[in-house]
Amino acid sequence: MNPAPASLHLVVGEEELLVERAVSETLAAARENDPATEFRRARVSELTPPELDEMLSPSLFSEGRVVALEAAQEAGKEIAEAVLSHARAPAEGVVLLVLHNGGGRAKQAKELPATLRKLGATVTECPRLTRPSERESFVKAEASRCGGRIEPAAVGALLETVGNDLRELASSVSQLVADTDGKVDEAAVRRYHQGKAEVTGFVVAEKAVMGDRAGALEALRWALRLGVPHVLIADALADAVRTIGRVASAGGGDQYRLAKELGMPPWKVKKAQSQARGWNRVGVTSAMGLVAELNAQVKGQAADADYALERAVLGLVELRAR
Repeated sequence: MNPAPASLHLVVGEEELLVERAVSETLAAARENDPATEFRRARVSELTPPELDEMLSPSLFSEGRVVALEAAQEAGKEIAEAVLSHARAPAEGVVLLVLHNGGGRAKQAKELPATLRKLGATVTECPRLTRPSERESFVKAEASRCGGRIEPAAVGALLETVGNDLRELASSVSQLVADTDGKVDEAAVRRYHQGKAEVTGFVVAEKAVMGDRAGALEALRWALRLGVPHVLIADALADAVRTIGRVASAGGGDQYRLAKELGMPPWKVKKAQSQARGWNRVGVTSAMGLVAELNAQVKGQAADADYALERAVLGLVELRAR
């Protein structure tokens, strides 16, 4: 039999996937020790102290119990004091998880995390991942968690095609690791997410700013056939041009230093450095104007948004060729 999990856990943060994992992993550990372990979950603000007492009382038949108290930042004075009372003297066989987003209006709710830490709670931090570098680290960690490894270029490709949703990123990494025997490269990501890559418009933009006329038009027409919103393709084109402009203006140098200065992930800087070699300052300035005009056109000023996108793609290809 495995050792029983700690009786008091504090899960702090707003990243839902990480919070849910902390709860699931604690429950799994408890059930490894006692398969009959019961699980209860409730929102703190919806409980009275007597109801909390009942939830956290030991079982008559000695089964284990895991209790997750959600949104502890909403706790009022009475229920916060009741939670701390149980935390100071946990019932035998009961594992208490307090889920707190780190904020809170009431004084007692705000102070809960600090007090629970002092009481020796096992703490799991689940901050929202807002920086590109944090999401990159998450993807790499997910690959390791699944028993694989993902190359840096593949990390960038995955973030491009999937976006910032951690659940979708985790699901994609898991499937890619399974499909590639644990070695995920950029080609594998592009194959697996071919439709999504084109749907987001990034492939259209990448080919256009690289001067690939035929490839850009093919990707654009494919995206339009799939029903991609015009504004998403226009946004991808604008983002590609802006990124090239920012990286080119920053001058050459180490991609990691520039990434820090510009607030971009290193893979994006490296890609833009490669793309910028075919552009000059006049071309970038003209391209900025072109994508700004396109933005207005796809939002209602153009009678034919498909045609406006095609003209913009061709315009970018021509500007790069100058």
